[in-house]
Amino acid sequence: MNILRRNRRLRVNETIRALVRETTITPNDFIVPLFVVEGLGIRAEIPSMPNYYRYSLDYLAQEVKELWSLGIKSVLLFVKVRDHLKDNEGTEAINPDGLMQRAIKTVKEATPDMLVMTDVALDPYSIYGHDGIIKNGVVENDTTVSILAQMSLSHVRAGADWVAPSDMMDGRIEQIRLFLDKYNYTNAGIMAYSAKYASALYGPFRDALDSAPVDERDIPKDKKTYQMDYANRLEAIKEVIMDVEEGADMVMVKPGIVYLDVVREVKNAVNVPVSVYQVSGEYAMIKADHIYNDAEAIRIISEIFSAEEVKLVPPKTGVQSKGSEGTLSAFFTQDDTDPHNVYILAKYH
Repeated sequence: MNILRRNRRLRVNETIRALVRETTITPNDFIVPLFVVEGLGIRAEIPSMPNYYRYSLDYLAQEVKELWSLGIKSVLLFVKVRDHLKDNEGTEAINPDGLMQRAIKTVKEATPDMLVMTDVALDPYSIYGHDGIIKNGVVENDTTVSILAQMSLSHVRAGADWVAPSDMMDGRIEQIRLFLDKYNYTNAGIMAYSAKYASALYGPFRDALDSAPVDERDIPKDKKTYQMDYANRLEAIKEVIMDVEEGADMVMVKPGIVYLDVVREVKNAVNVPVSVYQVSGEYAMIKADHIYNDAEAIRIISEIFSAEEVKLVPPKTGVQSKGSEGTLSAFFTQDDTDPHNVYILAKYH
């Protein structure tokens, strides 16, 4: 006797669907990035990130209390450093009375049980907008790593529970772990930005912190010598495994939405928690009521399709997506002679 297997029994109503749901998301799964500035009474919207704000410390305290009331239990702190405090040595990054250190204390005073993670990289502190120290036109790896270890210790001493190195320097996870253990901070966790791509989707974030690379002679114009090539999948696995071997407690893939294939590969490759950063550009595209300008659109589409060349041309084929703000039409086709070339026209109306 053949019994018909009725899989739909598990979909009859929401109660049974909820009971057997394989993947669930709750407030416990989120880490909220927060941008902090000097001053008082400041809650300034970031123009390129609608409905997202920079907070002075007094408003930061209010914000984390509200987040806690919503069930959010983890935050990741970033600071916008005043220009006169920036240099090429990361001096302000290890200031025990710096903005980051005071922000950590503010969050812990307002919400003692909130898990506080901190960004560890030099770009907010750099006069050149890079994640490391520049020497002879090159980002110095080992010198930078030494400062990052000191920076991590400074954050943990101020009360941070975890540090999150986002710099992509070689060997920094091992040095940070050894440095924290040396000073008996063995319970301080490390969330490594392990597979961080040199993405076109970071623009609004750099607006938020004023941390984009400067356009000066003998200064690298981008971060491609340390952030990963977006065409590389196997390299991501290698980077993640190395970070775990060096002592990372959690790893990250960044950006998120357009790298979900990499997320799956990473999850299969390691046995530590995997985090995914939905970055500022992804957020902005969801929230924005306008399309990026042509140059930005070309960079983003090139990254999404791993295309060698993207051109804006009249459409051959198209798709439309309706939203509350209007309709986004994206028309795309491939070059008949070279499938690596993707042509796209995007218009918001």
